[in-house]
Amino acid sequence: MQIWPGERYPLGATYDGSGTNFAIFSEVAESVELCLFDEWDLGTERRIRLTEVDAYVWHAYLPGVGPGQRYGYRVHGPYDPARGLRCNPAKLLLDPYAKAIDGDVQWDRAVYDYDFDDPGTPSRTDSAPHLPKSVVVNPYFDWGNDRPPRVPYHHSVIYEAHVKGLTRRHPGIPEELRGTYAGIAHPVMIEYLAGLGVTALELMPVHQFVHDHRLADLGLRNYWGYNTIGFFAPYHGYAAMGRLGQQVQEFRAMVKALHSAGIEVILDVVYNHTAEGNHLGPTLAFKGVDNATYYRLAEEDRRHYVDYTGTGNSLNVRSPHSLQLIMDSLRYWVQEMHVDGFRFDLAATLAREFYAVDRLSTFFEVVQQDPVVSQVKLIAEPWDVGPGGYQVGNFPPVWTEWNGKYRDTVRDFWRGEPATLAEFASRICGSADLYQDDGRRPFHSINFVTCHDGFTLADLVSYNDKHNEANGESNRDGESHNRTWNCGVEGPTEDAAVLALRSRQQRNFLATLMLSQGVPMIGHGDELGRTQQGNNNAYCQDSELTWIDWEDADSQLLDFTRALTAFRARHQVFHRRRYFTGRPVESRSVDAPLPDLAWYTPDGREMTDDDWGNDFGRAVALFVNGDGIKERGAYGQRHVDDSFLILFNAHDAALDFTVPGDEFGKKWQQVISTADPGPAGGRVFGAGAVVTVPDRSLLVLERMV
Repeated sequence: MQIWPGERYPLGATYDGSGTNFAIFSEVAESVELCLFDEWDLGTERRIRLTEVDAYVWHAYLPGVGPGQRYGYRVHGPYDPARGLRCNPAKLLLDPYAKAIDGDVQWDRAVYDYDFDDPGTPSRTDSAPHLPKSVVVNPYFDWGNDRPPRVPYHHSVIYEAHVKGLTRRHPGIPEELRGTYAGIAHPVMIEYLAGLGVTALELMPVHQFVHDHRLADLGLRNYWGYNTIGFFAPYHGYAAMGRLGQQVQEFRAMVKALHSAGIEVILDVVYNHTAEGNHLGPTLAFKGVDNATYYRLAEEDRRHYVDYTGTGNSLNVRSPHSLQLIMDSLRYWVQEMHVDGFRFDLAATLAREFYAVDRLSTFFEVVQQDPVVSQVKLIAEPWDVGPGGYQVGNFPPVWTEWNGKYRDTVRDFWRGEPATLAEFASRICGSADLYQDDGRRPFHSINFVTCHDGFTLADLVSYNDKHNEANGESNRDGESHNRTWNCGVEGPTEDAAVLALRSRQQRNFLATLMLSQGVPMIGHGDELGRTQQGNNNAYCQDSELTWIDWEDADSQLLDFTRALTAFRARHQVFHRRRYFTGRPVESRSVDAPLPDLAWYTPDGREMTDDDWGNDFGRAVALFVNGDGIKERGAYGQRHVDDSFLILFNAHDAALDFTVPGDEFGKKWQQVISTADPGPAGGRVFGAGAVVTVPDRSLLVLERMV
């Protein structure tokens, strides 16, 4: 085999049509071997010593080597964990820049770099038979006329989903495609997502991840995938077409199909840690390549790892090479895989240059100035488990955030928690208290009531207590407190009244979400009444417990959700670009200008400062003025929306609300009622009329004249 010097950039394995350039960074290495494996993993390994090294990048070009070639590396160098050095050539290593990875870790002592009987001594057992292999991929793909949808944030509706769980049980998708990228690309699923009214599919981790040793011993799997080992490689287990690079093309085809329907693709990415864990974890890639470059090591004892994530290690964002890895990965997924944005898991960890979270950290600066990454959707999970890690509202202006305070407040309101109204009002109006001071807009708040982490929506109103016994931790894992009201009966029931009330509460949450300023996010299957039988930490449950049950879906709830998303799309007053001001706006429907919003007590009195803390705060009316919504056209601005009155009643009894006087409108028509799953139109009320709002429900009235 011919071996040419090759180039130090780009890192990874790059096929050019004639051969492949291999390049890997390691400052600590004394020598590096490229290891080539046959397609069937029959034990044949060819080792090629890389003799070219520039700026600590070891590289070579191999003519004739192309897509489908399986490979890995062995790094020779010092093994001294006390100094943070863990080179061990007995351990095959995945390429940190691998664009495809074939196989899963087969758990054996060989994949650990230390001797189990003497942890200070390096293990000399070859790990290659137990390790997945990096794969050379074909970079060419016919994107045709694919274009990013570029849906503005304020028009967005996000649908958080799991690649496998979304389609694994779908009867309209061929069996061989279920649970895969191709399954999502199937016309049945594309039609469903478009009909639901979502504009972005946010996929839980698709970067190549590892099923933990502990879970494997329990007969479980890391279903959620927050255990990354390859930041460039789509997880091979979600591919229907093959594992030797075909997963890359299948992922691209999925993105292309979603884009054709105007749906964006957002990836949930885990750059805060990797699957190699702490000092007792396996050596799969980064540890053996250059441990101290890629990981934050404890200053007092460099055999240990700094852990702000609760998973054993934290990526070293103080290192320029680690930062380069993250940024190269992000650009790759945008430029080569055409994704439209990212949701950053435990994003606060990436801002810890020294100890505290720093909104001026190098990571934020690098993202801000990057001409590719700064132009896509960037969503932070704005917390981690380290000190001062809860950073909701504190990310730089180019970032939007999962608004955990929205989730908690909306849950508190609908479970009837007293004295929550003031914060509830702030949350549904876009959380100006969190975002407005640094120039951000309502759409910087990603609003959600449920997500993958916690109870499903149906379980949220059905269980006071978690039921995680199947996770193998004696029900000790997962969030212990359910911040909502379980409608009187714990778990499954045949009580019709209880079931009706649970359904109403689900509609309350979905309606509040769609009527709030900001970007709504729906957890997959919540619109179908999906249950996990009370398991609020189903990260390890790859089974029918977590897969959407399409055949037993709640069709009434689905119809209600579709109506809500369509209603929101029609009325920009519910997804404004700017915050409400409370000041009068130009009027087209009434005699005098009205404020862009106003709050009223149930008896029709405008709210005062004293009213916000009263216990009646479990009920309130909100006027939103569509006269303030304009758009620019060829002939200047024009009004484009109507005005609405929203009546919230979180009490356990029906309440009477008084419609405001003539100055706000003479006639109002009911258009939404969460008390009834069916169509809510038809009822008309005049100014000053009394409207009875059933217990634990909301009504939306639209101004007619």
